[in-house]
Amino acid sequence: MLRKKLTAERRAEQSAAAVSHPKFREPERLVGLGFRAWLAGYETGDIACWEQAWTMYSDALGPERARAALTDLACWVRAIRTASCRPIEVFPGQCPGFCRDECMAIAMVAASQHGACPALRACAWALIESSAIDDVVEGAECLGATLKSCRKVLSPASICGVAALCPLRPHGRPN
Repeated sequence: MLRKKLTAERRAEQSAAAVSHPKFREPERLVGLGFRAWLAGYETGDIACWEQAWTMYSDALGPERARAALTDLACWVRAIRTASCRPIEVFPGQCPGFCRDECMAIAMVAASQHGACPALRACAWALIESSAIDDVVEGAECLGATLKSCRKVLSPASICGVAALCPLRPHGRPN
């Protein structure tokens, strides 16, 4: 009984965290927070991170569609970790905004949904700082297609908005 109550309370906290990003629409939150949670799960080995992503996706899409979307998310994040020449950064779980890498991930999925291939490839390169982007691009396209089939379409502004977040430093690396 106590376990069920704690699980219900935890689920409510996690759902509240997912909607506490008022600046972002639901599709952008799903991608950004899902990316954050899945990457944090890999980094910490804490299954609670993946459970948080499951709760958020299941609440938004229903269990069947959430399963497909999380499979795509997991494959995409794994491809990013494998191909990246640098550590991918995410904000802590309850942070109300998104960092540069999270915004780049959101822009990739948005670009895939809107057929903006050059932007998708540019964002992939900027995120992983490697030319080995094919698996990363394919992962973003799979997640984008799955979310689109669930009527979770990211805004085209999420593609353009990322450029303002990433001014270049003198050596070509983003701030």
